[in-house]
Amino acid sequence: MSYYDPLETRDPQAREADLMSKLVRQIAHAKSASPYYAETLSGIDAQACNSRAALAALPLTRKRDLIELQKRHPPFGGLNALARGEAKRVFASPGPIYELQGAELDHWRLARVLFAAGFRKGDLIHNCFSYHFTPGAFLMEGGARKLGCAVFPGGVGQTEQQVQAMVDLRPDGYVGTPSFLKIIVEKAEELGADISSLKKALVSGEALPGVTRDWLAERGITVRQCYATADIGAIAYETEIGQGLVVEEDLLVEIVRPGTGDPVAEGEVGEVVVTSFNPDYPLIRFATGDLSACLPGVSPCGRTNARLKGWLGRADQTTKIKGMFVHPEQVADIARRHPEFGRMRLVVDNPDGQDRMVLHCESADGSEAQAATLVGSLRDVTKLRGEVRFVMPGGLPNDGKVIEDSRVY
Repeated sequence: MSYYDPLETRDPQAREADLMSKLVRQIAHAKSASPYYAETLSGIDAQACNSRAALAALPLTRKRDLIELQKRHPPFGGLNALARGEAKRVFASPGPIYELQGAELDHWRLARVLFAAGFRKGDLIHNCFSYHFTPGAFLMEGGARKLGCAVFPGGVGQTEQQVQAMVDLRPDGYVGTPSFLKIIVEKAEELGADISSLKKALVSGEALPGVTRDWLAERGITVRQCYATADIGAIAYETEIGQGLVVEEDLLVEIVRPGTGDPVAEGEVGEVVVTSFNPDYPLIRFATGDLSACLPGVSPCGRTNARLKGWLGRADQTTKIKGMFVHPEQVADIARRHPEFGRMRLVVDNPDGQDRMVLHCESADGSEAQAATLVGSLRDVTKLRGEVRFVMPGGLPNDGKVIEDSRVY
């Protein structure tokens, strides 16, 4: 095995101590340099934030709230510590949500991820992420430059021209979405074009189906995937062993119950919450809206950081029922009112064409009186009538869902 640096195989306790030390400094920095965090963390003593428990007590900043925050305090909602005019680039992601790029060469920390995918100094990378509006292509370009690789800015679309460039330039690997890589390879086969120099790929931006991975492997292309966002950059990445995604070294990652900021037990599905140590755009307890779970133990590849199971869906399960929005936070509120029950899940269906919601609660001995109390809480919190159904402890799926929309139209 080969590693990008010794950080990947360090003792987990040493890593945790390093992360906690960075957390203290980042919170102090964010409070002094970011208007948003100066207000949000005004009552927080940075020096006391030196443990996972202290971190879990801090408020979440939800990605879904960025649009409104940025409208009120343009252009970055006050989260930035770097002034707009001092940024290297400014981007717009769908929403729109605006992000900045600082002066750091590998602002989004992709060099480590590219190395794990097999890229090495001197490689030529064919980059098929978009160079237009969004930061996708620049995430990869910064990492490639730090790793010592050259980049061909292929961007998106124009499949035949992509194939021709590969024929002429003989790139060592590809970065982009897996679906577009498959389209390019299919076009090359249709044209009888030789793109056999392409031996490796790092893909992101969408799910990597096993059938696509196998199809590309049959054509000599080894594909690894990474989990990254425009705001945070690299969060976790696949290694040569597979078996989950290893968390990037310069991050704190938590898995919390959707609708809350409460960490879940290891192996339980929840929302991915990330704290970064980027000085230009500090994000503390940033709720991504994605679902995942931590895998137990250490990766067989030798990297000792935590591993994520992969992308398992969206945490924001807000649903409109009878014209009213019901949010995961409301289900969490009911659960807090009734700690005697296990997991809860609000199931919405529409028998006879009418919306119906049923709150499923884990309980070994749920009674009619308890059901009546829960019905009252459900109506009090959501302003809608609903039913309650008890299931045995462990009877609800471990998939992170707190609202399940089963309606058929």
